[in-house]
Amino acid sequence: MWAPRGRVAGPAGSLSEQDPEAPGQGRRTPSKVQDVPIPALCRHSRAGHQTRRPKSNSTALWGQRKPPVGQSTSGAAQHSSAFSSASFLFQGGNNAGHTVVVDGKEYDFHLLPSGIINTKALSFIGNGVVIHLPGLFEEAEKNEKKGLKDWEKRLIISDRAHLVFDFHQAVDGLQEVQRQAQEGKNIGTTKKGIGPTYSSKAARTGLRICDLLSDFDEFSSRFKNLAHQHQSMFPTLEIDVEGQLKRLKGFAERIRPMVRDGVYFMYEALHGPPKKILVEGANAALLDIDFGTYPFVTSSNCTVGGVCTGLGIPPQNIGDVYGVVKAYTTRVGIGAFPTEQINEIGDLLQSRGHEWGVTTGRKRRCGWLDLMILRYAHMVNGFTALALTKLDILDVLGEIKVGVSYKLNGKRIPYFPANQEMLQKVEVEYETLPGWKADTTGARRWEDLPPQAQNYIRFVENHVGVAVKWVGVGKSRESMIQLF
Repeated sequence: MWAPRGRVAGPAGSLSEQDPEAPGQGRRTPSKVQDVPIPALCRHSRAGHQTRRPKSNSTALWGQRKPPVGQSTSGAAQHSSAFSSASFLFQGGNNAGHTVVVDGKEYDFHLLPSGIINTKALSFIGNGVVIHLPGLFEEAEKNEKKGLKDWEKRLIISDRAHLVFDFHQAVDGLQEVQRQAQEGKNIGTTKKGIGPTYSSKAARTGLRICDLLSDFDEFSSRFKNLAHQHQSMFPTLEIDVEGQLKRLKGFAERIRPMVRDGVYFMYEALHGPPKKILVEGANAALLDIDFGTYPFVTSSNCTVGGVCTGLGIPPQNIGDVYGVVKAYTTRVGIGAFPTEQINEIGDLLQSRGHEWGVTTGRKRRCGWLDLMILRYAHMVNGFTALALTKLDILDVLGEIKVGVSYKLNGKRIPYFPANQEMLQKVEVEYETLPGWKADTTGARRWEDLPPQAQNYIRFVENHVGVAVKWVGVGKSRESMIQLF
């Protein structure tokens, strides 16, 4: 799960809506990596955990766990976006999904920033995002039927954003089949073409929004070359070149009014009249191509550094970085998951939490909260505060376990392993806390929470060294308790 103008926020460290091409979930971060305080030195006082940062217009909001942060990110995002004057998306594509509940209505967002729901806020899709135009308009139309109005008047798209083509999506599926046949396993992507598109970008053969809106004959020539390159690598790939070009030409005119030079737009946004900017990322921290559970990750940087490169924001303009994390851990698809519970506990969390991927509909794997992951995500992103969501899912448990450290070959290791084979072999050391066996969904203040629930939150704060600013006890915006 990431931040805004005057402050920037983003997703924390989750194993998230995971889709390796999006594996996970979420949305932002700061210029310096903060040292993780030693638990024994951390105080219960929330003020004691806060990190001072230079004033800025942006706030980053991050999903901290594994591939899907799910509702966790969306709940914090909708709460933050309601008070933001701008909402910016810096990476990913329509591979990850986020559900926002407003006035009892559920909106599903993939490419559209969650702030688009706020009629008084401006939304921006940055250059770090890869855009499938048919998917963008399909998403908008579905949400229009639910009540989203005049979204195209509030959306700005960077001219430097790369385009996802239908053949990228087809190749994504072919690569998964190929991996399964050759290695006996795949990555578990959403087949939305995210990896192949970022591959085209890295190979410098990709096409951007600005190319589509410029000389269409030149664009068509480059599109045909790119299509033929993919067909040479995948002989069974069928591409309706002329049909796709015809559709793209139509989409070009529909998006033209929304497109601006992203660099100049961002500069004006940061240096113009004061605004509160919320920066979101599509995926959670542990899906980051460099710092995630590689190779079961997405193909872009969804940690704080990606905010700068995905939007064109200087590091000094990133303010607060909020890590969004569920009160338990989830992951979609394959990949190491140390605290996974393949038992009645995992089934209970999955059922009560309605843990299904928004994009793929896949069942999420569930387990206890893993503080090794959360501390690691904090080291990379430097959270100034946390949003702990879906606390209410734990209401029925008599005792709750929390993963606090790892052992490998019988010895405790003080780090989060980069190697997946090693991560799969770790033994988790747990602390067992008393549950509260009470309904928290009606809580609206800290004082309304049972003492055991308060202790659970304090336990997380002390072990991570970051204050919890929000606690989520339901789907609605009103269910997000703000603590300071």
